[in-house]
Amino acid sequence: MTRLNDLRDNPGANKKRVRVGRGIGSGVGKTGGRGGKGQTARSGVAINGFEGGQMPLHMRMPKRGFNALNPKKWNQLRIDRVQNYIDSGKLDAKQVIDSAALVAAGVIRRPLDGVRLIGSSGFSAKKVTFKVDHATKGALAAIEAAGGKVDLPAEAKADA
Repeated sequence: MTRLNDLRDNPGANKKRVRVGRGIGSGVGKTGGRGGKGQTARSGVAINGFEGGQMPLHMRMPKRGFNALNPKKWNQLRIDRVQNYIDSGKLDAKQVIDSAALVAAGVIRRPLDGVRLIGSSGFSAKKVTFKVDHATKGALAAIEAAGGKVDLPAEAKADA
Protein backbone atom coordinates (compact mmCIF):
# COMPACT_ATOMS: atom_id res chain seq x y z
CA MET A 1 0.00 0.00 0.00
CA THR A 2 1.37 3.41 -0.98
CA ARG A 3 1.39 6.13 1.60
CA LEU A 4 0.94 9.81 0.85
CA ASN A 5 4.43 10.63 2.13
CA ASP A 6 5.91 8.03 -0.27
CA LEU A 7 4.35 9.51 -3.43
CA ARG A 8 6.96 10.72 -5.92
CA ASP A 9 6.82 11.86 -9.51
CA ASN A 10 8.42 9.65 -12.18
CA PRO A 11 12.14 10.27 -12.58
CA GLY A 12 12.71 12.94 -15.26
CA ALA A 13 9.05 14.07 -15.27
CA ASN A 14 9.94 17.56 -14.05
CA LYS A 15 12.81 19.33 -15.78
CA LYS A 16 14.61 22.09 -13.96
CA ARG A 17 14.48 25.34 -15.93
CA VAL A 18 17.76 26.77 -17.20
CA ARG A 19 18.77 29.87 -15.25
CA VAL A 20 20.26 32.10 -17.93
CA GLY A 21 22.89 34.76 -17.25
CA ARG A 22 24.23 33.43 -13.94
CA GLY A 23 27.97 33.39 -14.52
CA ILE A 24 30.50 31.75 -16.85
CA GLY A 25 30.40 28.38 -15.08
CA SER A 26 26.71 27.86 -15.87
CA GLY A 27 27.36 27.56 -19.63
CA VAL A 28 24.76 30.22 -20.37
CA GLY A 29 26.39 33.17 -18.66
CA LYS A 30 27.58 36.51 -20.04
CA THR A 31 25.37 37.01 -23.13
CA GLY A 32 22.70 34.56 -21.93
CA GLY A 33 22.24 32.71 -25.22
CA ARG A 34 21.60 35.93 -27.16
CA GLY A 35 24.88 36.00 -29.08
CA GLY A 36 26.92 39.18 -29.40
CA LYS A 37 25.86 42.81 -29.36
CA GLY A 38 23.30 44.57 -31.50
CA GLN A 39 19.57 44.85 -31.94
CA THR A 40 18.65 41.22 -31.29
CA ALA A 41 20.65 41.13 -28.04
CA ARG A 42 18.15 43.64 -26.61
CA SER A 43 14.62 42.95 -25.46
CA GLY A 44 11.54 43.91 -27.45
CA VAL A 45 12.81 43.00 -30.93
CA ALA A 46 10.22 42.11 -33.57
CA ILE A 47 11.98 41.62 -36.88
CA ASN A 48 10.49 38.33 -38.11
CA GLY A 49 10.00 39.27 -41.76
CA PHE A 50 12.82 41.82 -41.83
CA GLU A 51 15.74 41.05 -44.15
CA GLY A 52 18.16 43.84 -43.35
CA GLY A 53 16.56 46.37 -45.66
CA GLN A 54 16.31 43.95 -48.59
CA MET A 55 12.75 43.54 -49.89
CA PRO A 56 11.26 40.72 -47.74
CA LEU A 57 10.33 37.44 -49.41
CA HIS A 58 6.60 37.80 -48.73
CA MET A 59 6.66 41.14 -50.56
CA ARG A 60 8.79 39.81 -53.44
CA MET A 61 6.30 37.06 -54.22
CA PRO A 62 3.52 37.90 -56.72
CA LYS A 63 0.00 38.51 -55.43
CA ARG A 64 -2.48 35.75 -56.24
CA GLY A 65 -6.21 35.74 -56.80
CA PHE A 66 -8.80 38.41 -56.18
CA ASN A 67 -9.57 39.92 -52.81
CA ALA A 68 -12.79 41.87 -52.74
CA LEU A 69 -12.63 45.30 -51.14
CA ASN A 70 -15.81 44.81 -49.08
CA PRO A 71 -16.59 41.09 -49.22
CA LYS A 72 -20.05 39.88 -48.22
CA LYS A 73 -20.15 37.73 -45.11
CA TRP A 74 -23.03 35.29 -45.55
CA ASN A 75 -24.72 33.05 -43.01
CA GLN A 76 -24.32 29.82 -44.99
CA LEU A 77 -27.19 27.53 -44.10
CA ARG A 78 -27.65 23.93 -45.25
CA ILE A 79 -31.20 23.08 -46.31
CA ASP A 80 -31.11 19.73 -44.48
CA ARG A 81 -30.43 21.66 -41.26
CA VAL A 82 -33.47 23.85 -41.94
CA GLN A 83 -35.47 20.63 -42.45
CA ASN A 84 -34.36 19.38 -39.01
CA TYR A 85 -35.54 22.62 -37.38
CA ILE A 86 -38.90 22.38 -39.18
CA ASP A 87 -39.30 18.73 -38.07
CA SER A 88 -38.49 19.60 -34.45
CA GLY A 89 -41.08 22.41 -34.49
CA LYS A 90 -38.63 25.25 -33.89
CA LEU A 91 -39.33 26.72 -37.35
CA ASP A 92 -42.85 27.22 -38.65
CA ALA A 93 -43.06 26.03 -42.26
CA LYS A 94 -46.33 27.95 -42.82
CA GLN A 95 -44.60 31.30 -42.20
CA VAL A 96 -42.04 32.93 -44.47
CA ILE A 97 -38.58 31.82 -43.38
CA ASP A 98 -36.26 34.83 -43.39
CA SER A 99 -33.23 35.91 -41.36
CA ALA A 100 -35.40 37.22 -38.48
CA ALA A 101 -37.25 33.89 -38.20
CA LEU A 102 -33.97 31.96 -38.32
CA VAL A 103 -32.50 34.08 -35.50
CA ALA A 104 -35.66 33.69 -33.41
CA ALA A 105 -35.55 29.90 -33.86
CA GLY A 106 -31.86 29.77 -32.95
CA VAL A 107 -30.76 28.43 -36.34
CA ILE A 108 -28.31 31.30 -36.82
CA ARG A 109 -26.84 33.56 -34.15
CA ARG A 110 -27.03 36.88 -35.99
CA PRO A 111 -27.85 38.01 -39.51
CA LEU A 112 -24.55 39.07 -41.07
CA ASP A 113 -24.85 40.43 -44.64
CA GLY A 114 -27.62 37.96 -45.36
CA VAL A 115 -28.50 34.27 -45.50
CA ARG A 116 -27.21 31.93 -48.21
CA LEU A 117 -28.92 28.56 -48.67
CA ILE A 118 -26.59 25.73 -49.65
CA GLY A 119 -26.92 21.99 -50.20
CA SER A 120 -28.87 19.90 -52.68
CA SER A 121 -30.48 17.11 -50.65
CA GLY A 122 -32.25 16.36 -47.41
CA PHE A 123 -35.15 18.81 -47.87
CA SER A 124 -38.72 17.49 -47.99
CA ALA A 125 -40.93 20.16 -46.37
CA LYS A 126 -43.86 21.09 -48.61
CA LYS A 127 -44.79 24.68 -49.54
CA VAL A 128 -42.09 26.48 -47.59
CA THR A 129 -41.33 30.05 -48.63
CA PHE A 130 -37.82 31.37 -48.05
CA LYS A 131 -36.89 35.05 -48.20
CA VAL A 132 -33.09 34.97 -48.36
CA ASP A 133 -30.31 36.92 -50.04
CA HIS A 134 -28.61 34.09 -51.91
CA ALA A 135 -29.07 30.41 -52.75
CA THR A 136 -27.04 27.86 -54.69
CA LYS A 137 -28.52 26.21 -57.78
CA GLY A 138 -28.70 22.87 -55.98
CA ALA A 139 -30.56 24.39 -53.03
CA LEU A 140 -33.02 26.18 -55.34
CA ALA A 141 -33.70 22.96 -57.26
CA ALA A 142 -34.22 20.90 -54.08
CA ILE A 143 -36.61 23.43 -52.52
CA GLU A 144 -38.63 23.87 -55.72
CA ALA A 145 -38.74 20.07 -56.22
CA ALA A 146 -40.29 19.74 -52.74
CA GLY A 147 -42.92 22.34 -53.67
CA GLY A 148 -41.33 25.30 -51.90
CA LYS A 149 -40.43 28.78 -53.12
CA VAL A 150 -37.38 31.01 -52.72
CA ASP A 151 -37.66 34.81 -52.91
CA LEU A 152 -34.32 36.29 -53.93
CA PRO A 153 -33.32 39.92 -54.54
CA ALA A 154 -32.97 40.94 -58.20
CA GLU A 155 -29.13 40.90 -58.19
CA ALA A 156 -29.05 37.40 -56.65
CA LYS A 157 -31.34 36.06 -59.40
CA ALA A 158 -28.78 37.19 -61.98
CA ASP A 159 -26.07 35.18 -60.12
CA ALA A 160 -27.97 31.92 -59.73
